[in-house]
Amino acid sequence: MLDASLLQRLKQYDSPTVCNAVELWDMRPRTAGYMNETIQACFPGMPPMVGLALTSTFRSAFAPASGSAYSSLSAQVELLEKAELPSVIVFQDLDSPTAAATFGEVMCTTYKAFGAAGLITSGTGRDLEQVEDLEFPVFTSGAQAAHGYCHIIDLNIPVTVGGITVRPDELIHADCNGVSTIPLEIASEVPEVCAEIMRAEQIVLDYVKSPNPTAKGFDDARVACGAEIAKLAKRLKGK
Repeated sequence: MLDASLLQRLKQYDSPTVCNAVELWDMRPRTAGYMNETIQACFPGMPPMVGLALTSTFRSAFAPASGSAYSSLSAQVELLEKAELPSVIVFQDLDSPTAAATFGEVMCTTYKAFGAAGLITSGTGRDLEQVEDLEFPVFTSGAQAAHGYCHIIDLNIPVTVGGITVRPDELIHADCNGVSTIPLEIASEVPEVCAEIMRAEQIVLDYVKSPNPTAKGFDDARVACGAEIAKLAKRLKGK
């Protein structure tokens, strides 16, 4: 079951370790489930961001057909208010090329006030100094100074961001290394598997940091690490 304590446990691990853990179940190809290099952390020093996707589509190249530019923001806030766990706002910018920033200080301040864990957009952001002061993690393809005719179009639909499809309520883990999704079926087991992987990797790290390491000793440590991870993988797959 997903609960706040599980999300906090997942935040203890970086995204490469989380990806390494998810790989061991062989539930998806090793090249699937994470965003590509077009999506970068605006504030790499912030700790990992974990939450459930609240997805939206966005445009800023022209005015909305009806309503104000921010009319759908209220609908987003209503969903945030009802959410039992922190949400990650995930935007697909439909303009190509990107016309203007998806978010700024006002939107991020609002999202944080209503419990959001952070934001990801295939477009750009602005007010980055102010957003960093909020300690609100954001992931973008870049920055732009203006908001253009920004408006949110659809809420809680599948979106394409960073080369992957993100569906509503998918579990997201992100940090300075990138953005990944975690299958809900295994989410509760991922933190302990991360810890076991780190213990196995420590065999190699401890050896290469020891005095006078040798190629033979390194190979022995690497084999021992691999054996521990292989044993873990077999256990997770019920073998």
